[in-house]
Amino acid sequence: MDILSLFFIFVAVELFETNWQKSQTIYGLLSNNLIIYNKNIFLYFLFNASFIYSIFLTIYLNNYNLLMLSIVGIKFFDISFKLSILNKLNNGITFEEIMPNIKISFILRYFNVIAYPVTFLFASNYLQY
Repeated sequence: MDILSLFFIFVAVELFETNWQKSQTIYGLLSNNLIIYNKNIFLYFLFNASFIYSIFLTIYLNNYNLLMLSIVGIKFFDISFKLSILNKLNNGITFEEIMPNIKISFILRYFNVIAYPVTFLFASNYLQY
């Protein structure tokens, strides 16, 4: 499969992930994550499909350069951070004790749909840098 097709699949996966977490605030985003997490941890990981897809791309393309591993690393830390927060919420700690409620703008909500796939293009040398 060519890089451009993998890029568009990456965009689609990022859109899926962004839309199921979609909310106006951080508390809403975490609430959406908590609903899926409480149903099943494996379902939660499947809903974080961009993490799985980025690992797939790394292995499929045998691409272990800094940019590609940065994508995987950032996604790993994102999921780890969310899991830590979700565990605290399940243990009775309130949102307010963990972090302030921050509004999420349209640009911030969809930033990952551009940032990760474009970084993938650079990592695969599709865009010569």
